[in-house]
Parts: sequence; structure tokens; C-alpha cells
Amino acid sequence: MNRLRLPITIACAALLTSGLAVAGEIYKWVDENGNVHYEDRPLGETNVERVVTVQSRNTDNAAVAARVDDRRKARAAAAQVESEAPEEMSKEDLRAEKKARHEKCQSYRAQLQTFLTAPRMYEEDENGERSYLEEDKIMEARSNVEDKIQEYCGAS
Repeated sequence: MNRLRLPITIACAALLTSGLAVAGEIYKWVDENGNVHYEDRPLGETNVERVVTVQSRNTDNAAVAARVDDRRKARAAAAQVESEAPEEMSKEDLRAEKKARHEKCQSYRAQLQTFLTAPRMYEEDENGERSYLEEDKIMEARSNVEDKIQEYCGAS
């Protein structure tokens, strides 16, 4: 049993310290010929400058899945536009229609993001006076924006 203690201890120490090599620094220096070099550690050169500290982080799988889903929905919406287009519609008109739908889709997504992140919502009247919306009006407006996203960005 004592024979295994040292190798197990070394293996555990190696595993524990391997996580320390996640972050690093990048150094930039120029040689006498004017060539720019990048290194992961400073050399003895006098004109070495630290460019950036590199930090790594885990991938947000939910965000990646959401982007993939958004792209799938956009492709489905574009295919829907093509399938619903009249026969006499030219390719230029079809491209313009796709572009307009994409712009509206992005606009409504930005509005939804505002609904999700803003602490308070308001409307301005013709005099520029703000009136803050009640929760039920905010939810109604948010529902309308979600409907528009479904319409312009494609089905879920």
C-alpha cells in the first residue's frame, strides 16, 4: 500500500496544479530588423511590452444553443418567404423582402431585450412627457413584440 501512496500523491498534485495554467500573458517585442514578435514570456529584450493578459472561461452552452436556434429560425423564415412569394416576384424583390424581414426581426428582438432588461418602461406623449407603464401594459406590449418576433423571425 505504501508503494502506491507516492504515485497517487504525485498524480493528485499534478491534477490540482493543471488548472493553474488557464491564464497567461502575451508579450510583444521588435527585433533589430523591425520584425514584430509575440511570446508567452518576456525575453531579455529591452523593448518588450505586455500586450494582453489572456483569460479563459467556460463556454456558455445555453448561449451557444440560443444562437444556433436563432440562426435556424432565421433560415426557416427565409425559406417561408420564398415559399410564400408570388411566382412573378423577381429575385431582387425576394432579396429585398428577406432583408426587410431580417431587419424587422432584429428590431423586434432588440425591443424584447429592452423589455427583459429595463427596470421601468415608459411612453412619451405629444408634449414629451413620460408616463410610466403599469405591469399589465408592459406584459401586453411584450406579448405583442413576441408575436412580431414569431411573425418575422420564423416559427419556434
